[in-house]
Amino acid sequence: MNCVYLNSRKRQSRWLKAWLSTGGVFFVPAFSGLGAPHWDQYARGTLVGLTGGTQKEHIVRAALESIAYQVSENIQVMRQDLQREIQVIRADGGMSGNSFFMQFQADILDIAVDVPVIRETTALGAAYMAAVGLGTFTRREEIEKRWKRYRRYEPQMSRQNREALLGRWKQAVDRAKGWERS
Repeated sequence: MNCVYLNSRKRQSRWLKAWLSTGGVFFVPAFSGLGAPHWDQYARGTLVGLTGGTQKEHIVRAALESIAYQVSENIQVMRQDLQREIQVIRADGGMSGNSFFMQFQADILDIAVDVPVIRETTALGAAYMAAVGLGTFTRREEIEKRWKRYRRYEPQMSRQNREALLGRWKQAVDRAKGWERS
C-alpha cells in the first residue's frame, strides 16, 4: 500500500470502508506511556491480534480505530465525573473530514458526533478571542450562535458489536500496561 495515496480524506474514507474490519488486530499507541484514564508511564505501544492473514490494511485501520477507543475512554471518565450522560460531542480538525472515522467514533461512543462547517476551529477560536478583545463580541452567546453544523453522525453499531470491540480494546491496553517494568 502506498501511504501517499491515502493523503486525501475522501480516499482514506473509501479505502477504510472497503476493509470491513481490522481482522482482529488492535493497536495501542502508547509510545511514551498511557495518559488518561490509565496513567501508566511504563506502558508501551502494542500491536496485538496478528495472524498469518493480517494485511497492512488491517494495521492501518487498527491504528485509526485506536484514536476512537482512546476518545471513548476519556468520554467515559467525563460521564462519571459529570454524573450525567453526554448526548453529543463536537469534532473538529483534520480527522473530522474523514467520514469513516467520524462514523466509527459515533458508533464506539454510542452518541452523536457533530462536525462543524468550519473544521479548523483552533484558528477560528483565536480570531474570536481577538474579536472579544477588540469589543466586536461582548457576550459568549454572540460567538456560540455562529457555530454551524455541517454533518451529524449518529451511532449505527449494535450494542453487542460495540461492547465486543471495547472489550478487545481493553485486553490490548492491559497487555501494553507496565511493559517497561518487565
